Amino acid sequence: MQPRPAELDQGSRDFYVRTLTVLNEAEVPYLVGGAYALAWLAGIERHTKDMDVFVRESDRDRTLRALEAAGYRTEVTFPHWLAKAWIVERFVDVIYRSGNGVAAVDDEWFAQAIEAEVFDIPVRLCAPEEIIWSKGYVLERERFDGADIAHLIRSRGPDLDWHRLLYRFATHWRVLLAHLVLFGFIYPGERDAVPAWVIRELSDRLRQEADEPAPAERVCQGTFLSREQYLVDVGIWGYEDARLKPRGPMTAEEITHWTAAIAGK
Repeated sequence: MQPRPAELDQGSRDFYVRTLTVLNEAEVPYLVGGAYALAWLAGIERHTKDMDVFVRESDRDRTLRALEAAGYRTEVTFPHWLAKAWIVERFVDVIYRSGNGVAAVDDEWFAQAIEAEVFDIPVRLCAPEEIIWSKGYVLERERFDGADIAHLIRSRGPDLDWHRLLYRFATHWRVLLAHLVLFGFIYPGERDAVPAWVIRELSDRLRQEADEPAPAERVCQGTFLSREQYLVDVGIWGYEDARLKPRGPMTAEEITHWTAAIAGK
């Protein structure tokens, strides 16, 4: 029997209600993601130490000003993807991209958002396709979001916009395929939640690559999946970091700042 999740303490609930109310009253365009989106979309209830709200990068400062006016302390923790807002020890993450720089919040996130309620407050949730896209790259030693993806596919697979998922992962389609292969292992009796044409499409791409010579370039894309576990590749073994502009989405300064935070995680 699955244990019931611990009840959310009243102080945290009040903080989350206040945060959502402030953003709604300020008419800040935002989406709720993280644990509360997963609870609505996949039926997985868990309470975390914070709340995730997603905004366009162009709306980041407007969002922080609205929270500051309501008494929150704010900071731009990692300029390429994340800001935070606190009241005492409780905080909200203001997210506008994934940590690897890939999954930028754009207009499509809002066009596909889902109307819902969190703590009886009307909100819009991140769509499952964008959640899968952003979570698909979280393969750290201490954190793996693959179970969240499997639960989303189990509950939402037949209704997912698979064409949009393929578009989102783009040249990183192998990451999506890896999660779909794992899904069929996790839920062998429900593997038809993934349309057969998606598996055929990605398998055909894999077979086509197998018939072609490997590129001569020495590049490591593992840094998209873990900011720590492939440092030896780019720092000692001489591989190019695929995150680095112009190939990737991040500057050298952003990579250095994101890497330096490993010590304090």
